[in-house]
Amino acid sequence: MGDTYYYDDGSGFAAFAFFLVLLPVLLLIAAAGYVIGAFLLMKVFEKAGVQGKWRAWVPVYNVLIAAKLGDLSPWVYLGALVISSVLVNVPVIGWLIGLVGVAAAVMFGYRLGLKFGKEWPYLLLWLIPGVGYFIWLGILAFGSSPWNPNIPPAPWANTFLADKTVWNGVPVQPGQQVQAPPTGGYGSASGGYAPPAQPYAPPQAPPAGGATPPPPAPPAGPTPPPAGPQV
Repeated sequence: MGDTYYYDDGSGFAAFAFFLVLLPVLLLIAAAGYVIGAFLLMKVFEKAGVQGKWRAWVPVYNVLIAAKLGDLSPWVYLGALVISSVLVNVPVIGWLIGLVGVAAAVMFGYRLGLKFGKEWPYLLLWLIPGVGYFIWLGILAFGSSPWNPNIPPAPWANTFLADKTVWNGVPVQPGQQVQAPPTGGYGSASGGYAPPAQPYAPPQAPPAGGATPPPPAPPAGPTPPPAGPQV
């Protein structure tokens, strides 16, 4: 058998070199997008009454807060993100499963917009590749419309999609069906019945000198009538 020779025209090395040059640019764009998005979310959170600017800078956690402000359960949204990212590569239906996370984002984005006085057509800005989401956030963050959570309930308010969680520093939205913590029992934290309190009677001071107190005096009898005039 003759020797087999492989010809390399240098295109593989050129592609690798191009990737090395392009990678820092992609990382820089991703970092800039993260900073811009977190900054705009911070401004939105401030208008919505969220305490602590740091919450807007924590990845994943910041969008879960946005979901809560949009009346969508953060756990439902997190599950939608996980399902979309894991099953998106399933043949034939993967792209359809990938739309689950997009649909969940549209749901709470719609509610967020309503609380800033913006109707659903503003969500069409998301269709602008790369910058549409930031334009939408900028309108909410720096627009003149104030935050108004007193809007009609969400269509999913009575379903498992509704937000029922309470997080410190994140305001509870009007109409949110909060799950009250379980109580111990009938008016008692320990689980038992608390009897009604008896009226308080102050203690009697003992007599001075240790002597036995005299018995109470008998009640006085009826007063005799006055004598008549003497003759």
